[in-house]
Amino acid sequence: MDITRTWPRLAFPLLALLATFSMLVTSPRPAQAQSPRPARVALYAALGAELTEYDVDIENAALIKRGSVTLPANIQYAWPHPSRQYLYVAWSNGGSSYVAPASGSAPRGSQHGVTAFRIDPASGALSVHGQPASLPARPIHVSVDISGSHLLVAYNDPSGVTVHAIGGDGAIGAPLTQPAALDVGVYAHQVRVDPASKMAILVTRGNGPAAGKAEDPGALKVFGYKDGVLTNRTSIAPGGGINFQPRHLEFHPSRPWVFVSLERQNKLQVYRKMQDETLSPAPVFTKDSLADPSHVRPGQAAGTVHLHPNGRFLYQANRASGTTKNLDGKPVFVGGENNIAVYSINQDTGEPALIQNTDTRGMHPRTFTLDPSGRILVAANQMPLLVRYGNNLKTVPASLSVFRIGADGKLDFARKYDVEAAGSKNLYWIGAVALP
Repeated sequence: MDITRTWPRLAFPLLALLATFSMLVTSPRPAQAQSPRPARVALYAALGAELTEYDVDIENAALIKRGSVTLPANIQYAWPHPSRQYLYVAWSNGGSSYVAPASGSAPRGSQHGVTAFRIDPASGALSVHGQPASLPARPIHVSVDISGSHLLVAYNDPSGVTVHAIGGDGAIGAPLTQPAALDVGVYAHQVRVDPASKMAILVTRGNGPAAGKAEDPGALKVFGYKDGVLTNRTSIAPGGGINFQPRHLEFHPSRPWVFVSLERQNKLQVYRKMQDETLSPAPVFTKDSLADPSHVRPGQAAGTVHLHPNGRFLYQANRASGTTKNLDGKPVFVGGENNIAVYSINQDTGEPALIQNTDTRGMHPRTFTLDPSGRILVAANQMPLLVRYGNNLKTVPASLSVFRIGADGKLDFARKYDVEAAGSKNLYWIGAVALP
């Protein structure tokens, strides 16, 4: 082949191609083509009866405080509708945030309910949507099923669960009639429907032994679930439920694993979902949640668990607020771990490996949340507490601590926002919602 004759015929098309490529590389592109604009995220934080909305600046790991709404009583928990158009907020004037009643008296509180709010898609502001639903007792947890057609409510005292219809407009309807004699255990603390919508689990914590009273066993009460109706299926209670205090669970979004936080035991357990829509009768893995499990202080307890959206990492709260009185009679922190435990999840077996315990820079992180993209985590340090520093005492305030989440799942502290909390007015729940 004579390249000197062929080159002129090849050169012009080649040069034209190179010129086109150069234009593609060097010419400015529309901003949307460079990177899609991330969805706006609102964070809601409950301080007593007040629910405050924050804009979330994910790039800078920052929160911008906006407006707030006030509920009839202290907020207990909240859950967004799958459409992200509504937020369901449970409230009560009973519960651990209030003064305990005298021994043998009636259950605490007389006002219990759940209110639906419409989420403004532009600002994240909340407006009451429909009439609040009156509830029979303190609602310790609420969740919405996968279809968004039912609201599930868990009650700790007396232990129980109700399921309410959600209308096509997002309003809360009447509770559905459930079969008699549902097995609801002792001290329910959470209720969730699995991603396949065929099973619901009521997490019943039980109670540890106290003041000569024997321990109440804990269990995972597994129900069949169809169109909002629960049916008894099985009770998972290793060791008969003694020394087994499950508090919260999390479903893996695509694998047959359920992760369970054990409160008083400071453990994380993994159960396998079975083909008959139940759980394995015993955990397939059990892990310590603390950085130093050999040195557990009074009042140390595990809390909430959340999976990263990619399913590869799991986060669990460790919280401590035990006190002793100093010479002036003031309650002073006795020490313990207030941190977020970070686990890497083996995607073949479901086994968690503890890779980090990150201090939350506050006391008793009862709840925390991840933004829906999995780039930041915000922990709610629930209460102020006196802490001894050498010969001095200093009050560590309640706060919202913001962390960046790395590609390896680990947390990097960004900043902290102190919150004025006292008595029954403390940081009891937070959650992040991507605006529709």
